[in-house]
Amino acid sequence: MSVWTVLLAAGSGTRLAEAAGGVKKQFLRLDGRPLYWRSLRAFASLPEVAGVVVVFPPADLEEARKELETLTAKNDPGVTVAVAPGGARRQDSVAGGLAALPRECRYVLVHDAARPFADAALIGRVVDALFAGAKAVIPVLPVTDTIKEVRDGLVGRTFKRDALAAVQTPQGFDLALLRQAFAHAGEGFDVTDDASLVEHLGQPVATVPGAPENRKITHPEDLALLAASPPAALPVTGYGYDVHRYADPGRPAKQPARPMRLGGYPILGAPEVLAHSDGDVLLHALVDAILGCVAGGDIGTLFPDSNPDFDNMASGVFVSEALILARGRGLTITHVDLTVIAQIPRIAPHAQAIRLNVAALLGLDRSQVNVKATTEEGLGFTGEKKGIKAVALVTGWRRPQGPEPAETPGKA
Repeated sequence: MSVWTVLLAAGSGTRLAEAAGGVKKQFLRLDGRPLYWRSLRAFASLPEVAGVVVVFPPADLEEARKELETLTAKNDPGVTVAVAPGGARRQDSVAGGLAALPRECRYVLVHDAARPFADAALIGRVVDALFAGAKAVIPVLPVTDTIKEVRDGLVGRTFKRDALAAVQTPQGFDLALLRQAFAHAGEGFDVTDDASLVEHLGQPVATVPGAPENRKITHPEDLALLAASPPAALPVTGYGYDVHRYADPGRPAKQPARPMRLGGYPILGAPEVLAHSDGDVLLHALVDAILGCVAGGDIGTLFPDSNPDFDNMASGVFVSEALILARGRGLTITHVDLTVIAQIPRIAPHAQAIRLNVAALLGLDRSQVNVKATTEEGLGFTGEKKGIKAVALVTGWRRPQGPEPAETPGKA
């Protein structure tokens, strides 16, 4: 189900022209790049989006195309990027973008480049609604102010707020329906948003929750939002894997034997594990997954087993230190998926306790943590009951924080 985005950057920006030194708002600089680039990167971060068509003013098309080519060469967004000329009205610019879409496109997202703060979570809600069967979707916010109709300085009527909503972009459509709506509206029907064309056709428009931070740059005072805006958050994934050998009562070992703990939870009656710290294989994998989200190296770099300070240290401390580092690099964890691989002990009786303990360590709701277990059916060293493995997958959002500080090995 091919999804493309039409990114509207074709406005004249007359309300901002004087305050912006004559620069059209879509070309104002944000993070050192033109305003529209922030939105382009946000859409490109969604795996469902196959490409983006950026619609520029006809007079600026060639210059803007060259700058966009330079940007994509240096910072490949990972999707196809095309350009198209805009028109005098909004729907003329949208029509120009639609004409540039490939034949395989089934859904289209239409977004104003003047809303540079839309993130992947908001865009994802629109896409999910389309995939669930809606043919037209808009993000909305509840209206908190009282709205009155005013004519010639006099109030005509007052609207009920519970029946009103403030509309944002991106707006999502079944492409065939949107093209039909354009054809039905003709040249004499002007709109300020694309959903109005579908409404004019008599077709339903679904809604999803908007985002308060998805502000539109319209007036001179809005320029302050650009100066205060943090870089856009991007989705990240971290993977962790760890192994510990079981203690053999008949053989001496270089490392001490520790009572088994998984996710900080003691597993009574289980084999002891050989480890420098407390040997919590699950939390060790989790630490590596957290560090993976922020390119933070691995647990052995931060907490080497050659350092006596970490002898028999609780692995929850390692998790806490990894979280401090990761949050300092802009990470917000949204979900954790943990797998224990062992022939013995049986993990199922302890899975919920482990899950709750890990959620508490990470400051997450238990619905954001999954714990499962499997065996290797007698194969390999786990199948021979010689040890235990764990795998961790962490997903979240990372907001870039600038250059990273140098790491100090062995210092928590």
